[in-house]
Amino acid sequence: MTNIRIFEDKDKADITQLIATFRVELASLKDIKNETDIANAKEELQDYINCKYPIFVAENKDKLIIGYIVCKVESEVVWAESLYVLPEHRRTGIASLLFNEAEKLAQKYGNDTVYNWVHPNNRRMIKFLEEKGYDVLNLIEIRKSRKGETNSKKIKVDDHEFKY
Repeated sequence: MTNIRIFEDKDKADITQLIATFRVELASLKDIKNETDIANAKEELQDYINCKYPIFVAENKDKLIIGYIVCKVESEVVWAESLYVLPEHRRTGIASLLFNEAEKLAQKYGNDTVYNWVHPNNRRMIKFLEEKGYDVLNLIEIRKSRKGETNSKKIKVDDHEFKY
């Protein structure tokens, strides 16, 4: 049985570890090998706390935290800022339980959608969102390459091809 609840101060160490692991996994989507960076994860979590972003955690029957979602609320619009479930607990409904909390929050503000930033090659997340009825491409972020950045992939949107 999984329990979804609001983040508490006692969760800081566990959520920091999950954030660090999540960031490594995100980097791997672009074939970047990163080491777990606890200091940056701790800072990221503190930023969420300082901004008063709602954070929901999933804990298993043993009270171990196995996932989280951070919701950014901006002008009554809810963004799923960060959603992560440990790999060994995926495909069990935990991400859906967490995401449901974000949707409830959006409804509280009178909205019927949660906005999501997703890496274009994060197939698992895109499939997850599609299964929940999310299929409207809202915007595309476009920027120049950073110094020393290598973009080995290309993404096509309509008639446009972008480096990724």
